[in-house]
Amino acid sequence: MKEMIGKKAIISRATKKDIDELYFWKYEENGQEAKKWNGPYIPEEKVTKIDYQKSWEEEIYPNVPASMVIRADGKVIGSVGCYWVDQNTNWLETGIVIYDSNYWNGGYGTEAYKLWIDFLFNSTDLHRLGMSTWSGNTRMVKVAEKIGMIEEARIRQARTVNGEYFDAIKMGILRSEWEERQRN
Repeated sequence: MKEMIGKKAIISRATKKDIDELYFWKYEENGQEAKKWNGPYIPEEKVTKIDYQKSWEEEIYPNVPASMVIRADGKVIGSVGCYWVDQNTNWLETGIVIYDSNYWNGGYGTEAYKLWIDFLFNSTDLHRLGMSTWSGNTRMVKVAEKIGMIEEARIRQARTVNGEYFDAIKMGILRSEWEERQRN
């Protein structure tokens, strides 16, 4: 499987060095800004480095990894991932996180997420891709909208962040909608 190359970002399989760096950002770096946006309402237990490395071996289909790294300017800045919601209906949930805040608000996340969604649709027979976030993460909502996802559900005041209630948001794109965007 090759890497997907955009103008700003590249997504590719992770090396051991990449995984070690992502582990540091996710579990060891104090004050990681991304943790304030990437599902801060879900308590996340720290896993061992070995278990984290093993999780990067998961594939959703043969030769279609469940996670890939995002690179920019020759270094790892984050990751994209997915997991099955329902294999019977060919539905995956997707996500993205940019750990290096120097690459926020510059279009890197939008480009990487589009590369990821394109790769998943091009490499599989998936019917739909979705993503979940919270109403306080307006950047993620905008990224999803830019690549063609639409809001499908809003569960009012279902998440708490720093003692304040926020809506849970579900967004998605169908293969037919993605194909239409590819033609335009």
